[in-house]
Amino acid sequence: MKRRQVLAGLAATVPGFAASALLPRSALAANAPGPFKPDWDSLAAYRTPDWFRNAKFGIWAHWGPQCEPEFGDWYARNMYKEGSDAYRHHLQKYGHPSTFGFKDVIRQWQAAQWDPDALLALYRKAGARYFVALANHHDNFDLYDSRFQPDWNSTRIGPKKDLIAGWAKAARAQGLRFGVSVHAAHAWTWYEVAQGADKAGPYASVPYDGVLTAAAGKGQWWEGLDPQALYAQAHPLSRKTTKPAEWGAQWDWGGGATLPSRRYVDNFHDRTIDLIDKYDPDLVYFDDTALPFWPFSDAGLRIAAHMYNRSIATRGRLEAVINGKMLDERQRRSLVWDIERGQSNAIEPLPWQACTCIGGWHYSRPGYERNEYKSAQTVVHMLVDIVSKNGNLLLSVPVRGNGTIDEKEQAIVEEIGRWLAVHGEAIYDTRPWAVFGEGPAQHRTAPLTDQGMNEGKNAPLTAADIRFTAKGDAVHAFVMGWPAGREIGIAAMGTAAGHLKKPVARVELVGTGAPLAFRQAADGLMVTLPAAAPALPYAFALKVLT
Repeated sequence: MKRRQVLAGLAATVPGFAASALLPRSALAANAPGPFKPDWDSLAAYRTPDWFRNAKFGIWAHWGPQCEPEFGDWYARNMYKEGSDAYRHHLQKYGHPSTFGFKDVIRQWQAAQWDPDALLALYRKAGARYFVALANHHDNFDLYDSRFQPDWNSTRIGPKKDLIAGWAKAARAQGLRFGVSVHAAHAWTWYEVAQGADKAGPYASVPYDGVLTAAAGKGQWWEGLDPQALYAQAHPLSRKTTKPAEWGAQWDWGGGATLPSRRYVDNFHDRTIDLIDKYDPDLVYFDDTALPFWPFSDAGLRIAAHMYNRSIATRGRLEAVINGKMLDERQRRSLVWDIERGQSNAIEPLPWQACTCIGGWHYSRPGYERNEYKSAQTVVHMLVDIVSKNGNLLLSVPVRGNGTIDEKEQAIVEEIGRWLAVHGEAIYDTRPWAVFGEGPAQHRTAPLTDQGMNEGKNAPLTAADIRFTAKGDAVHAFVMGWPAGREIGIAAMGTAAGHLKKPVARVELVGTGAPLAFRQAADGLMVTLPAAAPALPYAFALKVLT
């Protein structure tokens, strides 16, 4: 659909929408000059930089004040939902959300044991080639010295540190590319539950603190601060939703969502431009369909054009990456498509990224106690499958409120590192081969829904499944488990398949360089494995040379 048609449709269907909202009026409206303009046709000239295509594996610290309670995802929203687990936990630990709201959780968050240098050294050893830090979440709290969110940021409240500066310095000291994730566009509707009140019990009808204004701060710890600069709830509620599809429509600023004010959109734009200019990230991950506030505002388009033009001006070439979700064909040429908790079922023509987490996005002590983490084997299988399809894996390692990771997470990360130390040559700097793989699992794949969300719905990979990567004259065949017998067959490498232009000359076991006996026939390449399985044999690679 053309942009003009989108605008006309919104003007007709969304109360209060005006096309004038697309005109720049922010404090930083004069974005970096250059070849990219703030429209999809111009951004479609984007080309993904080689650093990202070669990196394959990144680690993410999805860490902010919502990790302070150590009670899982979306705490700042769920604590205002009467009867929810988070609400009950909040009552027990902090008190009622009319008197101890999320602003007070932020104040309590100290991050006293945060050591970014130690964590980044661990992540580099684990094989990460880039690192992404949360810059803000839907809770609207900036984790950096924010010029346009001057009160509700981590240098003023909570840790009283510039967390993004600390992460950036530590990542670059380890030689890692640095990225930030930005989620705050959705605070406008996400926090609407904070306008509510209990329907029953001793606090029935007592408003939660999401409705407070600066005038109520007299004599409080937050005197002089405006809670609405954090909660952004001085607006009518969106239409009440009862179904996931309705919530999804509101996430995309339709379905009866109350659209953000011009001031709110401009403030987000300015905060994000300030973040990019101040910390010079290689990557910005937006937790939005396409770009923030699309399609009713071009604020996200202006941010993207600014980042691309700035990269060219400061580095001499386009080195920037912007992640967006649920992209159409033209948008996939303009950004790097991110699939949340899911994987593509084919070799994608353009580079893409899958993002997932060892556990939940925000740290959960109950999840730790229930052993809900992914194993290193699960992560490695995901990584190999994703790389075979032209993708990267961005793995979140949940950080505790105090700034540390727990011993179970550390063990998982270290095991991933041991596996990559052996098999990295078949992962890094590779490209997809003629086919991504073979075996039973490729025929039992779940479709993507919404942002992705097919993780755990596909058939598990076993020794009967093979995935391929290519680099130079070599093709790597990953066998996803140690087989019962010593001989394995690879149908795609048989002479009848037509994928190899020359006969196979040598087969090696990656990590040892040891040659393996083989025979190539029309119906496949038969390889004889060593008598003993290698360490971490749940995925091993054969290097095939012609």
